[in-house]
Amino acid sequence: MAELEEGDTVQLHQEDANIKVVDDPVTMQPASEEESVQLSVHEATSTDIVKTEDHHEQTPATTSSERHVSIQSTLEGLEMLVDLNGAGRKSCPLCPEEKFKACYSHKLRRHLQNLHWKVYVEFEGQRMCICHLPCRQMKSSLGSDQSQARLVAHYHCVVCSVTIARKTDMISHLKRHINKGETEASYSGTSDVLCEEPVPGGQVYEIMKELGTNVQLMPNHNTPQKTDTYFNRKMKTNRQLVFCSLAVLAEERSPLECLDAFGATGIMGLQWAKHLRNAVKVTINDINEACVKMIKENCRLNHIRTEGGRAPRQVEGTGESDNPIATVEVSKMDANVIMHLRAFDYIHLDPFGTSVNYLDAAFRNVRNLGIVSVTSTDTGSLYSKSLNVTLRHYGCQIVRTEYYRELAARMVVASIARAAARCNKGIEVLLAVALEHFVLVVVRVLRGPTQADESAKKLRQLLHCQWCEERVFLKPGSMVEENLYRQLPCQCHGSMPGKTAVELGPIWSGSLFNTGFLRRMLVAAVQYSMEDIQPLVKTLICEADCTTLKSFSVTGHSVLANQVECGVVIKTLQKVEEADTADQSGKRKSEEPSNVVKKLKSDASLEHPAFYYSIHRHSIRGMNMPKLNKFLQYLTEAGFRVSRTHFDPTGVRTDATLEQFKSVLTKYSVPTYSSAPPSGNQGHGVSTDDKGRKTD
Repeated sequence: MAELEEGDTVQLHQEDANIKVVDDPVTMQPASEEESVQLSVHEATSTDIVKTEDHHEQTPATTSSERHVSIQSTLEGLEMLVDLNGAGRKSCPLCPEEKFKACYSHKLRRHLQNLHWKVYVEFEGQRMCICHLPCRQMKSSLGSDQSQARLVAHYHCVVCSVTIARKTDMISHLKRHINKGETEASYSGTSDVLCEEPVPGGQVYEIMKELGTNVQLMPNHNTPQKTDTYFNRKMKTNRQLVFCSLAVLAEERSPLECLDAFGATGIMGLQWAKHLRNAVKVTINDINEACVKMIKENCRLNHIRTEGGRAPRQVEGTGESDNPIATVEVSKMDANVIMHLRAFDYIHLDPFGTSVNYLDAAFRNVRNLGIVSVTSTDTGSLYSKSLNVTLRHYGCQIVRTEYYRELAARMVVASIARAAARCNKGIEVLLAVALEHFVLVVVRVLRGPTQADESAKKLRQLLHCQWCEERVFLKPGSMVEENLYRQLPCQCHGSMPGKTAVELGPIWSGSLFNTGFLRRMLVAAVQYSMEDIQPLVKTLICEADCTTLKSFSVTGHSVLANQVECGVVIKTLQKVEEADTADQSGKRKSEEPSNVVKKLKSDASLEHPAFYYSIHRHSIRGMNMPKLNKFLQYLTEAGFRVSRTHFDPTGVRTDATLEQFKSVLTKYSVPTYSSAPPSGNQGHGVSTDDKGRKTD
């Protein structure tokens, strides 16, 4: 009888716990949905688990359901998954029944603390506890009865929801997210995914928030081949850089007519309209009907009126509807067609793959001193993986080098310069960024055949030594040179038989950055609270000036002063606008082209050195290299311009030749054997042998 009474008590307690989880609206937290799923883990098969999760995904929620139950902020939150104050035996919410049997509260509390909570991985205040549920099963050819025993303990990433078995691998995975500027807010945290609602097709969509803008995402938005409204979370850095460049242009002229030629979800154009308001007239274009409908829905979601559309929805619970904060024009046509029909001050091209098919149309009607930003995601052809596609799209002959990312950026700029020259327009490169997933190039358009000729002269061949990877741009001119190897600083051709160097290109040989424009972008990034790209923009400013980060400071007064000292086209534009503020058409006076050309020629000596060297690529075997920051200091003391580069974390941009680079690296390297001299006597012992090098 006692056993029967105890069993009835446990059953009643379990039913009361289930009723509390379902009926109590106060305790509906991000973990409560997963709790109801976990209570059925020990009573159903794996098929029932999938059905239960699908049922909960279809129900609306006010918070993110992407976060796994094993991710908690405190130990109390983990213990709240189970009612530890009640009587009877209870099961662990993070272990299957066959691994950990039901026990009493004191044993279960100790199990949660010692097994799950003790080995957590922390990221942004969230603790990822170890999970033993059948979320990650190893593939096996055995039967279903034996495959149940092959469960793997794992962690759930709080950023991208991937499952990783080892703790060290999870820490390395989170470091990669940090290096890319990806946080929980950029994926599926409580500040991004607001709710999930059913759509007529039976699927659900999530609402993601980025830079104060809400957008709807379809379930298959990550796969461009299976969805029309493609959205890539990893391109957040690209969107913020483009936004800052538009904000800088909005300070020069207003209002701007800007175009997002490939809208998809429309998040980029909505961010422009929501934050810049009356300073811009945004047009979001896409040729796909599903994308156009999604863009209009996102406009209503952000209380932005579309031209020809209805007013925003009335907010539930209030008797009034919010007034539209901005107006956006949504169009459905081919990108080439709309750029041929209308003129814009700012055009952004971000197609899936290469963008060379849209460059001619972009420069056809862009206004003078306007900006064209181009994002290329065909990294296979740009990063020397598909050489035949590179030759077909960009008309460049390249090989795999240590500086392949900067080579990709210069190839894209060369294609843009050729397209602008065909329309009698020149370009000034304001920004060129090449990261893991994309290459972004932002250029300013200079109207006139003189500007086009100046830009075309900067397209040159690159002579690359295949033995030591020394490189140099070929000198311009029509004279035939008997031996091209004389232009290389290295002596590999004299000591090696056969052909030792190849000609690459033609590629852009001018500067890739505009210091004054980048400083104004940094001010815009601080103004709009874009902490993710501020370190990147600071690195770009140092790279443009070819200086180290330690000697760099950003203040409100120095930004304008340094911009004037640069002598770039931005300063000329400001003088023109001060002299004639009434002229907003973008036309310049007759004497301006010559002034711009003179300033461009005078700034040629201030350009940063082309390309960079990797310190690990040229290390000496059996020697310990100095730290990278120390090595930059040694190069500066030797009289060279030096800076780090965003293209390669171990790269050094300097005007020193490869031989000089290696000599400084050898001088301050220490042998790895145990009888090495101490660091204090290192420089004294080596400096006597290298006095001749420093004199040379």
